[in-house]
Amino acid sequence: MFTNNQRQEERTGKYGTPRVQYLQELVSRFQNASDEETKEQIVANLANFAYDPYNYTFLRQLNVIELFLDCMTEEPNERLVEFGVGGICNCCADPANAALVTQSGGIPLVIQCLSSPVRNTVNYSLGALYYLCNASNKKEILKPEVVDVIKRYAAAGEVSVSFSNLAQAFLDKHISDLK
Repeated sequence: MFTNNQRQEERTGKYGTPRVQYLQELVSRFQNASDEETKEQIVANLANFAYDPYNYTFLRQLNVIELFLDCMTEEPNERLVEFGVGGICNCCADPANAALVTQSGGIPLVIQCLSSPVRNTVNYSLGALYYLCNASNKKEILKPEVVDVIKRYAAAGEVSVSFSNLAQAFLDKHISDLK
């Protein structure tokens, strides 16, 4: 459920932790964590917060989007990659967040996730590309090799309906010659 100031106040109460402070605590815990499992849990938690527009400004303010992008470079830890691209997918419906992902070099990282062995990672990357693709970066995203992979996912309905549906939505929106 999306949050607004009134709902947030009701949920946290008079003495609760403000959302920005809570997110800052999560970021600090991530930065100080020494084991991978703790980092995975924290990034998964942050990715869950990334779907709500109420949190978008906080995510930018606290550099959480950059944290997600950093996690996407953490191979061989596929869970950090999965949760990182999941956070990107969840927040990039917002144009300001999408612009930040693009400016921070995130598009190649998202494209790289299309070849992940983890189903959720592929789903998140397809969703993220759907929102990231715009007039200013179409050339970077709509390279023939990327479009070919997306077309193969669109045709793979018997393997994964979610891959197929997300890929087809991408093609319907961004590839005019297929309409």
